[in-house]
Amino acid sequence: MPFYIKQGKIPPKRHITFYRDDGELYREELFSTHGFSNMYSNKYHHSMPTKVLRVEPYEVDHGQVWQDTLLQNYKVHTQRIESHGNFYSARRMQVFNNDVAMYTAKVTEDTGQFYRNAYADEIVFIHEGSGTLTSEYGNLEIKKWDYLVIPKGTTYQLKFDSYDEVRLFVIESPTMVNIPKHFRTPTGQLLESAPYCERDIRTPELQAPTIEKGEFELVIKYGDRYQRSVFEWHPYDLVGWDGACYPWAFNIDDYAPKVGKIHLPPSDHLVFTANNFVVCNFVPRLYDFHPESIPAPYYHTNIDSEEVLYYVHGNFMSRTGIESGSMTLHKKGVPHGPQPGKTEESIGKKETYEYAVMVDTFNPLNMTNHFRDCMEKDYNQSWLED
Repeated sequence: MPFYIKQGKIPPKRHITFYRDDGELYREELFSTHGFSNMYSNKYHHSMPTKVLRVEPYEVDHGQVWQDTLLQNYKVHTQRIESHGNFYSARRMQVFNNDVAMYTAKVTEDTGQFYRNAYADEIVFIHEGSGTLTSEYGNLEIKKWDYLVIPKGTTYQLKFDSYDEVRLFVIESPTMVNIPKHFRTPTGQLLESAPYCERDIRTPELQAPTIEKGEFELVIKYGDRYQRSVFEWHPYDLVGWDGACYPWAFNIDDYAPKVGKIHLPPSDHLVFTANNFVVCNFVPRLYDFHPESIPAPYYHTNIDSEEVLYYVHGNFMSRTGIESGSMTLHKKGVPHGPQPGKTEESIGKKETYEYAVMVDTFNPLNMTNHFRDCMEKDYNQSWLED
């Protein structure tokens, strides 16, 4: 995050005595990244955060690798997957490599368990639903089309107002999710030219500490494995915290898209960066204003990246048959672009109304059985003339 915040009660200096009313010490926890050399937060607990009663294996099955894939373009309808469970167990992995994993989820139930992804940052896109992200840092109200950026190691829950229709698109990154460097000043402030700014970013509000002793279940994901840890004290026992490492939210509707005289490349719609992949989004915008411009994207081949497009809402000018929750995967070395007739149809159009999240990876993606089972069988032939 580009800015520092402070909430609750904290001592005047780090790493000094800080006493509770009963004379016992509050317990300071440094929550740091990149080996004490990048952003961090200091948290002040009522009790030691290390008091674990027991640890045991825990099973969560998100999907298996689809082994016999071909080098071609793919389209899937993720909304058709039979999915149920809570905010972490309902996730169904679609594609992955060593740098990133992408999941979709239909959340159907609440849980009292806490959750922590120990090895990966998470971007949770709230496709449908509203509620609250609760964490050690406080509560953060969430709504439809929010991006939630949750640093690895954060203990949290997602609580929804209703479970009638909750859908998520989750991007998991073992490296830090960042706001792109060219959006920021050398001191971290978002530039005047950036497509969003600090006013668009929402941060948690610390609640009164929960001082409860008992048995509190925390499900921890580490890599592709899980465990259940039972803690003696409620994890939301902070009296205060400060720093620049915490969960935050940004809504796709607050993104200000660029408009060019001729068609701009997808990289001009960038939102987040991480190691070996980037996240872009497409939102309603005016089309190019050259008198002879072609608004539809040109045919292109991703030589050094693979493109995942998760369709959220609207009318997609380059293709028919897109549903909310559809996903396309365009592989390295295989050209793709508008369906026949869509290029010509776009000429003269003045604006587009579409919402989509795009992930471009710089290493090939593997697919899972969930991806295979909701695949549109003839998508790779959809460029053939009728």
